[in-house]
Amino acid sequence: MGHSHTHNHSHSHNDLKGRNLFISILLNILITAAQVIGGIVSGSLALLSDALHNFSDVLSLIISYVANKLSKKKASIHRTFGYKRAEILAAFINAATLMIVAILLIIEAIKRFQNPEEIESNLVIWLSLLGIVANGFSVLLLKKDSNANMNMKSAYLHLLTDMMASVAVLIGGLLMKYYELYWVDSVLTFAIAVYLIWMGFDLLKRSTKVLMLFTPDDIPLKQIVAEINAFDSIKNVHHVHVWQLNEEEIHLEAHIDFNNDITLSQFDVILHEIEHLVFNKYDINHVNIQPEFGKDDVKDVIVQD
Repeated sequence: MGHSHTHNHSHSHNDLKGRNLFISILLNILITAAQVIGGIVSGSLALLSDALHNFSDVLSLIISYVANKLSKKKASIHRTFGYKRAEILAAFINAATLMIVAILLIIEAIKRFQNPEEIESNLVIWLSLLGIVANGFSVLLLKKDSNANMNMKSAYLHLLTDMMASVAVLIGGLLMKYYELYWVDSVLTFAIAVYLIWMGFDLLKRSTKVLMLFTPDDIPLKQIVAEINAFDSIKNVHHVHVWQLNEEEIHLEAHIDFNNDITLSQFDVILHEIEHLVFNKYDINHVNIQPEFGKDDVKDVIVQD
């Protein structure tokens, strides 16, 4: 059976991710409390929706934080992959909640747009500034990791949309204070929600693909099979699976039918060449090959069980 290469990212970096998430959690608990009180006192829906949003942030950040911690736990007999998928699961949950929060906001905004209410704008302005500063800080903390990691991306998106929400609430507060345009509150709420759905859907799709063991988008399966088939000693490649464990690991497994009844040491040489090929060209870092000679089984590339 094929062995594999993995790459270890430095542990200090992972701990830093955890620390940044933890700081963001504390900041968001602070903002949520302030905004709930402020929203009730001032009567601003945008503030309360911002608070709801911030609360969903706290939950999603906690999920991301726990997942980040879990993903570092060692594998065991009962969990041979450890918790390496925890972060993908967290991204899936967070993306789903992002969309649900957004739909609730849209319903609320439409209701409020039909009958705008007067709002205590000074409080709205100050609390939205608090939201901008605290979320802005959290966004900066998580920005670097958000590109490399779906879990961090989901946390980052919650915070980024939150910061935008606070900016929107601030603009709304100012327009209400100086022009008494109370409908702005609901229009801004609606705009934020639409953006949330747009961002959340992409993440939901990506995490679902990984959880469903779909072939990663950037892996040309037919091409890989053709390249392995091109080896002189190989008669046929079949029963192929390519799937992602998490964002660091892509696995390839296949059955290979050989032309000759080769020895194990000869197989090892060929295996090494295959590993080299798929790693350098396609970043596949776990290869598992079942060698066969004259075995009577289905020779389709994709075997339907």
